[in-house]
Amino acid sequence: MNALQQPLETPSMGRKPLRRRRRQPQPHHYSNRAVAMELTAKIIVNSLLSAAAIVTLVKLLPYQFSQQTKLKEVNIEVEEAEKRVNQLRENFRRNFDPQQSKKVMQEQSTRVDPQQRRIIFVDPPTPKTTEN
Repeated sequence: MNALQQPLETPSMGRKPLRRRRRQPQPHHYSNRAVAMELTAKIIVNSLLSAAAIVTLVKLLPYQFSQQTKLKEVNIEVEEAEKRVNQLRENFRRNFDPQQSKKVMQEQSTRVDPQQRRIIFVDPPTPKTTEN
């Protein structure tokens, strides 16, 4: 074989094998007292925040109930206004409808269409009773 061969490097030829160093966990320098103080502070702060939230909710509940009653009243008024608006729209359409203009004019005045006959209801006469 005529191929050039390079000598294999061995560790003893000057190249050192790489060693991986493991990181050792660093010891926590917190004492038990410091951890207890930190936990106590967290619990106190969270308790204060919870108490503030509860107080705020208690104060907001009556306001929310009053707003709900006002909303119900407004909804009732809106329904009544919608009924009035619908009635006024119908009257408006009827008043400006060319096919019903004669009827509207008769309702609003005392005039009668010449081709229409008036009917007048009269009470029937009561029979006279004779006394003895």
